[in-house]
Amino acid sequence: MVRQPPAAHSGVSGGDHEGKLQCSVRRRRVVAETQRMSQSERTDLSDQRMLDAAVELIIERGPDKTTLKDVGELAGYSRGLAGYRFGSKAGLFEFIVRSIGEYWLRELTRVTANRNGIDAICAATDEHLRFCRDAPDRVRAFYLLWFESVSPSSGIKQVVASIHDRRRRDVAQWIRLAVTAGDAQIQVSEDAIAGQFGASIVGIVYHWLQHLDDLDEVAALHESLKQTMRLALGVVN
Repeated sequence: MVRQPPAAHSGVSGGDHEGKLQCSVRRRRVVAETQRMSQSERTDLSDQRMLDAAVELIIERGPDKTTLKDVGELAGYSRGLAGYRFGSKAGLFEFIVRSIGEYWLRELTRVTANRNGIDAICAATDEHLRFCRDAPDRVRAFYLLWFESVSPSSGIKQVVASIHDRRRRDVAQWIRLAVTAGDAQIQVSEDAIAGQFGASIVGIVYHWLQHLDDLDEVAALHESLKQTMRLALGVVN
């Protein structure tokens, strides 16, 4: 009997092969979608795809284990495109925080238009809860990077601080307008109440990240925050 030589080993595991095949399929799909697009449209599409890919990887692996190479591949592009586009992980993370933060700001501006005081604060609180419910993956990725930014070595410390300061200024301004209009009576400064509101929102998010399936409790915490703000602004109803 003649023995057949052993089959050559490719060095690629079944899981690796399947992953590479999926990336190849994604790349072909991306090419087909972008053939008739303008350069601006292609850039917008690639940014959106890489944002979605980065969010998926961050909530699956955490920021530390999310790489530019993997973001590019998962988005359906070459390994090097994310590196070329963002330059570094800090650049990628800044893009994510800015993109999600700007979306949140647009929605916040919409729901608080022509409102001030407790009305604006309650509208903002309700919108934050809706944001957690409707886009949980993006909110999780946003706040994972937010908490990561407190590290001394974080490359996104300044952009997160800027968003935090903008939130605080907005709330303080709502309160200031309500006080001027006679719709609020406060015992401490507008800035102090705004700081309490911002800290409470971050605390609620931290609780949510620890209990992702308990949205009822998260909703109750948002409602409790609104009541706390009513008391702080001297609003009875």
